Amino acid sequence: MTPKHILDGYRFLDFTQYLAGPTTSRLAVEMGAEVIKVELMPAGDPVRLLPHRRNNRSGYYIQQNRGKKGVCVDIRNPKGLELIKGLIKECDVLLENFAPGAIGRLGLSYDVVKEINPEIIMCSISAFGQTGPLSTLPGFDYIAMAVSGVMDMIGDPEQPPYFPMLGIGDVSAGVHALAAINGALLYRHKTGKGQYIDISLLDSYFHAHEINVQAYSGSKGKIVPRRAGHHHYAAAPLGLFKCQDGFLFMVVMARQWAPLCKAMGREDLAEHPDYDTNLKRVERKDEIVRIIEDWLSNYKRDDALKLLEDMHIPVAPVLSVPEAMEHPHLIEREVVRTIEDRGYGELQIPGVPLRFSEFPEKLDLQAPYLGEHNREVFGNLLGLSDAELETFEQEEVIKAEMIPEGIESVASR
Repeated sequence: MTPKHILDGYRFLDFTQYLAGPTTSRLAVEMGAEVIKVELMPAGDPVRLLPHRRNNRSGYYIQQNRGKKGVCVDIRNPKGLELIKGLIKECDVLLENFAPGAIGRLGLSYDVVKEINPEIIMCSISAFGQTGPLSTLPGFDYIAMAVSGVMDMIGDPEQPPYFPMLGIGDVSAGVHALAAINGALLYRHKTGKGQYIDISLLDSYFHAHEINVQAYSGSKGKIVPRRAGHHHYAAAPLGLFKCQDGFLFMVVMARQWAPLCKAMGREDLAEHPDYDTNLKRVERKDEIVRIIEDWLSNYKRDDALKLLEDMHIPVAPVLSVPEAMEHPHLIEREVVRTIEDRGYGELQIPGVPLRFSEFPEKLDLQAPYLGEHNREVFGNLLGLSDAELETFEQEEVIKAEMIPEGIESVASR
């Protein structure tokens, strides 16, 4: 049988919520894995309430949970815990992003899980990791950003640091987790052994320091990384430059300096002894920025962009979110993707950044309503009858919200 995608045949049991963990399982389901999303009673994943909401559906939830099978269980009820333990026997991966120790207090520590299924891969994602002095503290993306030294690198040198309006740490940790899980699945294929994976937002953020850490260490503290505002502290010209009606970002390394000078009509600067090395240009960064922006003051952003692109200078317009969503390149490659959710309607979301020549087509996926797949999952995998499932519903061991009239369930049982 031809697989529907690269992870077809693998089953994930997904206890994650918010963003980091759901990123991992979202990418896994886009790659063909079966993902059973376990939401805890009574309300499920808190992001179901985040904007933008339409017809009682959250765009945030839809973006992160398309294609997953949703069950809603009271895991603190012994009967609910037994249902979950039954699913563990049938799964390849268990994924969770509670605070360290929480999954154990719910009765599902790795020792318990591997006793049930020795071949399972269990992955925990947290702010600071499962060990170390900070491990017991609560944390989110920006908390890990602050501790990692990344936040201190963002902003103007004479002002407090900034933080970006993006889930960079969460998404990065989620992708790191998927890489580790896929490696563990390959290792299991070769050895038959499952294992435990510990992924943290802090580790993922610190992993992003490409210059700062080694420069500080290698120079024995002579180079102290610092936020540098609109321009890089270690290369020039590299940063934001103002045009008549917007900004460009340029990265001008050694081989691009002469073409930039030619584009500006200032060939005299290319070999000028004050600017002929990167170190000299960094020392005279303010002078260079002033020269470039004086030149750019004669141009609208897109006109300057075309001129610089023709000279093969690495340059980009600083686009707003709406501008990026309308860019023909992002649309053609489905970087910005238009989907149709059966309850929400049409919605644009970020596309899938993983591309495979053997599986060029995107899967048709829908985000679950709360507990939508209780009967399919517990019936098909655990063999429970409709009568048994109705009893569990009456006892509030499991819960399913009513699917609005006219909306077709994606459950296949």
